[in-house]
Amino acid sequence: MEAPQNSSLANDRLVFEINKERFEVPEIDPSTTLLEFLRTRTRFRAPKLGCGEGGCGACLVLLTKYDHVLKKTGSFSVNSCLMLLCSVNGCSITTSEGLGSTKDGFHPIHKRFAGFHASQCGYCTPGMCMSLFSALANAEKKYSSQAPPGFSKLTVSEAEKAITGNLCRCTGYRPIADACKSFAEDVDLEDLKINSFWRKGDKDIGVNKLPLYNPKDNTFPYSDRLDDEFKSTRILNFEKYSWYTPVTIEELQSFLNSDTVENGKKIKLVVGNTGDGYYKETEKYDNYIDLRYIPELSMVKEDNLGVEFGAALSISKVILYLKEKSEEVVFARIADHMEKVASGFIRNSASLGGNLVMAQRKHFPSDIATLLLAADCSVSILTGHKQEKITIEEFLNRPPFDPKDVLLSVHIPFLEPKMIDGSVENNSKLLFETYRTAPRPLGNALPYLNAAFLADICWNENGVLVNSVRLAFGAYGTKHATRATKVEEYLAGKTLSVEILEEALKLVKSSIVPEEGTSYPSYRRSLAVSFLFSFLIMSGGSPEDFKDSLLEEAAKSMSPVINPPLLSSANQNVQYNKDYYPVGEPMPKYGAAMQASGEAVYVDDIPSPPNCLHGAFILGTKPSARVKGISFESDIQSTGVTDVISIKDIPKEGENIGVTNNFGSEPLFGGDISRFAGDIIAFVVAETQKHANFAAKTALLDYDTEDLDPPILTVEEAVESSSFFDVPSYLYPAKMKLGSQYYFYMETQTALAIPDEDNCIVVYNSIQCPEFAHTAIAKCLGVPEHNVHVITRRLGGSFGGKTSRAMSVATACALAAHKLRRPVRCYLDRKTDMIVAGGRHPMKITYTAGFKSTGKITALHLDVLINAGITINLSPIMPHGIISALKKYNWGALSFDIKLCKTNLTSKSSMRAPGRVQGSYIAEVILERVASLLSKEVDSVRNINLHTHESLKLFYPDAVGELIEYTLPSILDKLAISSCLNERLAMVKQFNLTNIWRKKGISRVPIIYQVSLKPTPGKVSVLGDGSIVVEVGGIEMGQGLWTKVKQATAYALSSIQCDETEDLVEKVRIIQADTLSIVQGGTTAGSTTSEASCAAVRICCNLLVERLSPIREKLKEQTGTVKWNDLIVQARNDNVNLAASSFFVPESSSASYLNYGAAVSEVEINVLTGETTILRSDLIYDSGQSLNPAVDMGQIEGSFVQGLGFFMLEEYLADEDGMVTTDSSWIYKIPTLDTIPKQFNVEILSSGHHQKRILSSKACGEPPLLLAVSVHCATKAAINEARKQLKSWGAVEGTDSAFLLDVPATLPVVKQLCGLNTVETYLQSLLAHYSFYTFTRELID
Repeated sequence: MEAPQNSSLANDRLVFEINKERFEVPEIDPSTTLLEFLRTRTRFRAPKLGCGEGGCGACLVLLTKYDHVLKKTGSFSVNSCLMLLCSVNGCSITTSEGLGSTKDGFHPIHKRFAGFHASQCGYCTPGMCMSLFSALANAEKKYSSQAPPGFSKLTVSEAEKAITGNLCRCTGYRPIADACKSFAEDVDLEDLKINSFWRKGDKDIGVNKLPLYNPKDNTFPYSDRLDDEFKSTRILNFEKYSWYTPVTIEELQSFLNSDTVENGKKIKLVVGNTGDGYYKETEKYDNYIDLRYIPELSMVKEDNLGVEFGAALSISKVILYLKEKSEEVVFARIADHMEKVASGFIRNSASLGGNLVMAQRKHFPSDIATLLLAADCSVSILTGHKQEKITIEEFLNRPPFDPKDVLLSVHIPFLEPKMIDGSVENNSKLLFETYRTAPRPLGNALPYLNAAFLADICWNENGVLVNSVRLAFGAYGTKHATRATKVEEYLAGKTLSVEILEEALKLVKSSIVPEEGTSYPSYRRSLAVSFLFSFLIMSGGSPEDFKDSLLEEAAKSMSPVINPPLLSSANQNVQYNKDYYPVGEPMPKYGAAMQASGEAVYVDDIPSPPNCLHGAFILGTKPSARVKGISFESDIQSTGVTDVISIKDIPKEGENIGVTNNFGSEPLFGGDISRFAGDIIAFVVAETQKHANFAAKTALLDYDTEDLDPPILTVEEAVESSSFFDVPSYLYPAKMKLGSQYYFYMETQTALAIPDEDNCIVVYNSIQCPEFAHTAIAKCLGVPEHNVHVITRRLGGSFGGKTSRAMSVATACALAAHKLRRPVRCYLDRKTDMIVAGGRHPMKITYTAGFKSTGKITALHLDVLINAGITINLSPIMPHGIISALKKYNWGALSFDIKLCKTNLTSKSSMRAPGRVQGSYIAEVILERVASLLSKEVDSVRNINLHTHESLKLFYPDAVGELIEYTLPSILDKLAISSCLNERLAMVKQFNLTNIWRKKGISRVPIIYQVSLKPTPGKVSVLGDGSIVVEVGGIEMGQGLWTKVKQATAYALSSIQCDETEDLVEKVRIIQADTLSIVQGGTTAGSTTSEASCAAVRICCNLLVERLSPIREKLKEQTGTVKWNDLIVQARNDNVNLAASSFFVPESSSASYLNYGAAVSEVEINVLTGETTILRSDLIYDSGQSLNPAVDMGQIEGSFVQGLGFFMLEEYLADEDGMVTTDSSWIYKIPTLDTIPKQFNVEILSSGHHQKRILSSKACGEPPLLLAVSVHCATKAAINEARKQLKSWGAVEGTDSAFLLDVPATLPVVKQLCGLNTVETYLQSLLAHYSFYTFTRELID
């Protein structure tokens, strides 16, 4: 590729398009991101701020620009939260609402996402749509072949990978993958499961059933067309605002050495700005220099020595070029590995040079640096007036790059095997392999360790000879990637043998030494051993090449690496019923297409009123410390700060209250004492959210701990200090540890407060319980509750996390707005949200169990210490939740001692299935322990301790129901058949006998989950045209509450028996919750609010039907037929009240009931790395008669996957002061598409008519989360097989079958239990076996 000739003129105006609208910006702060501009200065709201780090994909847009090198238009997805606005000069931006809308018609992507039920809360959906659209657009350009009509040129694999970087906390990803795969040319449409286009068993399944996709109409208009104005090179030189765009290296040198820079001003070199996602810099820059228009920095040059890549090239472009040179083994491997760096949309804008400079200057754990180090690459750099070419090793080992130094290019050489007399030695071969182990297989996660190995080997009569080798390791807790030179020197010139291999592994273990403070140092060193072992043992063309019987045996132990598809075909089985039509229909979630297009309005989408201010919390960083004062690193007035609100600003009539609930209240501000790390000390208010966040991050707190008690951070310390909250008396009087979990809702905590007349205030709040926010705000301001008006339309996810902390945000905004008489809004950045959220309750459990030789438990006693944090919050519900879930087995005699410990930590709150997920896990741990002690199969121990209906009535006296309702035994039997459990158990056993480094486990787990209905209000109003408006106390947060209420309303009103009432559901609209319209709304929680809301509207509808029936009878006598609209017109003429309110209060006899389900999960672990692959999960869940099977399927799958996060992935950790350290999407890893079950089979069991249930339905939002413990149990079973094997090799430590698998069972945890020295033990066993065999032969001879 040649460099473009620059014929452009400098311009001082920023010009670009958004959704084909031209924008010309004469003035802008160069630190402004594209997302900030979109959300504050345009009407487009589809891109969301999910993390601000490039880690979630909620902010994705399509960027289209003219490529002057390729002479064509190119399009790709980018993170608008990181992309600087000045970088889109001359570009066209497309957001999801630019593809289609309610007004102009939805795009096929939007329609298919809705039809495949792929949107729940909807906050991530526009970003998902743009990921898919970008893949569609590029597939059309990439391939010359013609796709079948109605399909794209994407393959199924590419369609799945298109969204691997996007996060979703609701759906579990399976329906999103189906929506994407529906566009793939090689898709089998019958593999796509529950959707609104066809039903299982339909004979005419075809593309004609899907919303039509035509690239000419649905892709090219957005990705191919660019106005001529944007095809000329537009150079932006914003001298007034310090943005400069040099077009030659000479210009760049001149500027870097000018007085402007020499006078101590801070400069920032810019390409993609993706580094901000990781480092989140708070310093301000005086000058920004855009490097993208310097030809030498964006070109690719090839000669006979190798290929030189300009440093400003995006990683994605580098990958594409490397793939074109795939005949070069080094290039192909580097390309494959680089596709696991970050995510596709990050790679599209992140530059090759930027990644390396971060590694060199800031010690970023770069994969690319490691790859280049192993491949003996070099770089060209510019320092001052000097250009020089140095090796990548020299570059990394230099002192940190100066901000004025520039990386110009990277050279990757063509490598050949050892040369003798100018020709390649016979049988010589170059081997190049790369390795990385990370929480997510397909990237978007930093590795625990990465490595790349280059070896020149040859085969001779003695085996495999290592001529030379380069071994590079990185990301293990050192400043940068390093070479294991001692190992290289040792191996050079040696023929491989087990003894040589063993010594090399000892050397590598001593070479890879993480710095102090690095997490899991022993695990990382163990990985280094595993990587080198895998490389050397596979270096022979075949095991026989080693000419060494022991090495040959070791080589045979390695299974070939197979890359299976992300997801396999799966089954989603539902049973439909029309008893309460349209209830029971699998209708798409209300507003799903609108959510996909980005038109659905969340709190942060509401346009800011005039004079609106923005707030951010100043948090304490120490526990139990006196705050003497607050200062700032810079002059806050110059940064747009208006005020700092603190406890002193609470009106004298008000109280320091930020949260209130049924168990009490907690303060808004910590006051003079920072009670815990993360305590709210003040609320800084500024002209923009960016200014407020900047001020909060640069706030300095002066502390004093004199005369204060030391903080209590653990439950053990709480016991020593007798620091407890009272456990409510209605609970039972009441050694393992369970950690916390963060909600990771895609929409962080947010609120908007607007002062109103007569000392009133209107607050828009993303909250599960507006009623309690209403009360907290009134108490804080010291005003009557009728002066407060809280409105909640929808939430961008919640999972229990928007009960308490959402109130603090709303109350802080209200207090600031009340004082300043200006609107104030706040949208917490992800770091702050993660610090203040609280999350699940950590706990310590000690138990004593009595049991018979059969495995039957006869008695159980538990001592449970629950870490509740600084206030009681919702912690009193925890003991009941633990007990309730634990009772799924018949324990015989059962006793507890449960204590709520008060500690100097953030208050813990309820999270999806609070207490119950822990209780269910405790039960499984106990049974697994008993099975291990008795050497029995754990499934048989589970079966013998299952309840009979009689014992069930003893353990759940108020909820058990009739015998016919106890479906768990039949569910377990059915699941054993549908999952082929017995056959797979035999297959797993055989697999484990024949595989050394991979082990499988399989487990079947039941659940019993008790829920309770709560009183719920409702209101139904019929308008003049016959349309219907419904209000309920329940909040729509992705669980489909509005959809089910719509269906229930239509069903209840259809009893009037008008003509054409089958279309009644389309006349119903559910509107936002309003605390001055619907009172006593309570909290949307516990999985039963949807059905309770349906019950409330049924009461309203029955009242309306009662009022309308006489009029209907009269009209029918007159006309013979009665249409709904005619009936309403007549009722209005007769002055009939067409609005009805209700307050549903469940009967005591049916307020509580039990839910049943079971799961079988099979996993495969990598004994060398600790990686766990979930091969298959089969679920059967009894939902009674589902109110909406499609919605419930999404709830079941999403809940299960969130449970996977708790049991397998998510570490919510804190430092020695209790400050959260896993505070970003870079560190905290929720499940992604590549971590869910490969095959995910779900059946919703319709257990028939339940007279005491609302419309015969049962809850499904939380209970399936508990079934994810089946994956944890299967993982433990696989680990046990690895430990048995370890024992057979002669190991003593780490071989006991009675071991505890921590939660979460992360890679380091699994690997440690499999043995950190597994490879060494294996090699020693080979040598010992060989010595024994030799000695025996000598005796015989």
